[in-house]
This record gives sequence, structure tokens and C-alpha cells, in this order.
Amino acid sequence: MSAVRVGVVGCGVIGPTHMQAAVNAPHIELVAVADLIDERAKAAAEKYSVPKVYREGAELIQDPDIDLVVLAFPAAGRTELGLETLKAGKHLLTEKPVAMNADEVRQLMAAQGELLAGACCCRYRFTESARAATEFIASGALGQLRNVYCRELRPAGAKPSGEPVEWRLKKHRNGGGILMNWGCYDLDYLLGLCGWQLAPETVFAQTWTCSPTVEHHISPGSDAETYYSALVRCKGGTMLSIERGEYMAIGGEAAWQIIGTKGSLRLHMLTSADKKIIFDELDPDEGLKSRVIWEGAESSFATTPVEDMARAILDGTKPATSLERALVIQQISDGVYASASSGQCATIA
Repeated sequence: MSAVRVGVVGCGVIGPTHMQAAVNAPHIELVAVADLIDERAKAAAEKYSVPKVYREGAELIQDPDIDLVVLAFPAAGRTELGLETLKAGKHLLTEKPVAMNADEVRQLMAAQGELLAGACCCRYRFTESARAATEFIASGALGQLRNVYCRELRPAGAKPSGEPVEWRLKKHRNGGGILMNWGCYDLDYLLGLCGWQLAPETVFAQTWTCSPTVEHHISPGSDAETYYSALVRCKGGTMLSIERGEYMAIGGEAAWQIIGTKGSLRLHMLTSADKKIIFDELDPDEGLKSRVIWEGAESSFATTPVEDMARAILDGTKPATSLERALVIQQISDGVYASASSGQCATIA
């Protein structure tokens, strides 16, 4: 096999991003697209020169010319089609969140067999800065990790002129709100930087829905959170501290740190023209000393989730975020919701 033949189900918000990545990659052939909205599917097929167009994802996955199916639509119903994809003998890449809950992820894992299956990981893990941070942490320069920290809060903007995305903040459509839309990326990014060595055990969390003052930013009937804060205790005592919010009454804040016994890293997930990773090191004589361990301009990613999955199929390796890793993220997410609902700590299996 010289190229992986791909079919994408979902031509709305994120599907075209996978299509563009597929047509740009020499080791991928974009064979088919599907969408319940005929006009959207036809428009995508025309734009990306896709030879086959389907309305139903169930039809696309039966196409014998497809090796890998990408599911790019809201989480509700995705596991059912993912199971059918694996049953049809196709490799599977599913958008985030990987599923509605951890039980659905386990169903996919049980059906995977020898096929490759994974979730769309945080694209920012494919940056040069993320690679540098991952290698630096793996070197042991930080010592024993104590706190892996992220606080990303975004203010509400002006009243939107268009209609908000209908499904984005509805629990029955996408499993949750900002935690499912962005928080899973935060977790994937931080767990990935730490080499997937953190083993979550308990979580204490709170979630909040959108302030009534700015409800025009969200679709009517939305019931999911736009702000959450969580403390996750991992095996050995390392804490994972995550806070993310949108449409907020705050000027905006972004802080990313990984703190150890010997030093800490100050970094940021998003790409920028002038990006730095700062190492704050404890010196026994001089106290804290700071130095830049990486700096540069980032405007793109070294690869994308669909390219990464296709390369894994060709090379016989694993994707960046396998189902086993996606399960850890989903377990934390489930724990956040359970804790927020009960007001108590939730245990992560």
C-alpha cells in the first residue's frame, strides 16, 4: 500500500479540515465524503475533487475502496457508526470528544481487533515547541512532577451577527460543553507533553453554564458548561490543574506551567510568531534562575491527525492518540462531570 484511501463522514465544521489535510498529503488518497445535507456534501466533493459522494455514513463505510474512515460530526451517534466501521474492516479516526462517555470508548476498544483506531489529538502536539518540551520533560530536568497546570480563560466578545453552532453546547448532541470542545485538547496536550506517564486517580471539579448576560453567544436550548475548573490527583501525588472558560466576564488569561522539584516550564499551547519556552531552575546557591530552552515562530503543524493516522497504518505503528490514551482523557472528563454534579470527589477507574 503506497497511499491510505480515506473517506470522511461529516462535511460541516471540522470535516473540511481533514479533507484539506488529506489532499495535501502524498500518502493519502481522499476517496469519498458523506453528509446528511446533500448540498454540503456536494460542495465539499467539488472543492476537494472527491470522486464519491454519499448521504449516509453507513453507505460510505461499506465502500471497498476505503481503508480509513474519519468521523467528523457531533459525538452523539458517532460510537454506533464507529463500531460499524470497525465491523466493516476499516481503520477508524474519530473527532473529539472521542465518545459520549468512557463506556463507549471501551466498546470501540473491544471491537478494534487488529485494526487501528484513535481520536483526533490536539494538533498543537505536532508543533516544534511541543516536541522540545516533551523531550525536556523526559530528560528529568524538572525532577519529580508536582503540578501540571493550565488556565485558559477567554472573554465574551461583541454580540455575534450570525447564528451560533446549534450542537456545540448541548449535552445530548456532544456529551458536554467547553470540556468536550476544548478541554479534551488541553488534557491531550498536557498528558502528551508528560509522555502519558500520569495516572489519574481522583478528580474534584465544578462546571458553570453561560452567564445570562451573554446568552446570545450560544444556541437556544444549550445546557452544557462554558466554564469548568478541575483538580485531578494522579498516582504518586502529581496534580493536574485545569481551568478553561469562554464568553467570560474576565479580560482574558492564559497560563501553562509544568512544575517539578528541580524546576518548572512556562509554555503555551497555541502557535505564535514569537514563542518561547522558559525553564525556571532551582539553583542550590543562587535560588531561581531562568533561561529560554526553545524559541521560534510557529504558524503551522508538522502533521495533522489524519496524516498521523495514515502514517501509522502504513508503518504499522500507533496513532498519536490511540483509543487507550483517549480513554484516559474521557475518564477524566466523566470524572469532572460526576464531581460537579455531586459536589464530591470522583474516582477515576
